[in-house]
Amino acid sequence: MKKVLLINTHLTYPNWSEGTLNNAFFKKAKDFFTIKDYEVLETLVEAGYDAEEEVEKHLQADIIILQTPVNWFGAPWIYKKYVDEVFNSGLQSQKFLTGDGRTREDAGRQYGTGGKLQGKKFMVCATFNAPAESFDNPSQQLMQGKGTSELFLNITSNYRFCGVEILPGYNCFDIFKDGDTIADLENYPAHLLKVII
Repeated sequence: MKKVLLINTHLTYPNWSEGTLNNAFFKKAKDFFTIKDYEVLETLVEAGYDAEEEVEKHLQADIIILQTPVNWFGAPWIYKKYVDEVFNSGLQSQKFLTGDGRTREDAGRQYGTGGKLQGKKFMVCATFNAPAESFDNPSQQLMQGKGTSELFLNITSNYRFCGVEILPGYNCFDIFKDGDTIADLENYPAHLLKVII
């Protein structure tokens, strides 16, 4: 049986950001994979975790999906803490990687090729206040033509460094002013079907 690891990195800010939308996307993914006969592994970062157990979940999973709000152009700080602890544990145990890929014996080996998680896939599902037209549009002052995949390079590079394939992400834009979160939720399974199954 294939396995998927769903990581919810929402950080609650009472009376402002309670996590309802990210929880809805998390549940939508869980329902999708359950119907597809995947075993679903779950991590709610805010609720706490054990780094070594998270390493084992990553080793078991065929697919890893990060569900995150975008706070100040990145995942909440608790996710960076999670990555530092989990990936350092995976490095120390040599379960994620044994080094950065380079060797003194082979000068042609590139940095970032020492991972041991080949065959696994990673995807980001994110909720944004920013409107969709902020991205991939050179006329936009803030992002200057850059896309969400470039914004999340600090997240996806951790996985790529360990040998994981990065899948196209799914985004829910403009959640506070003019977005259509209901349609975004309804369309999420079609995206998962297209990029994963």
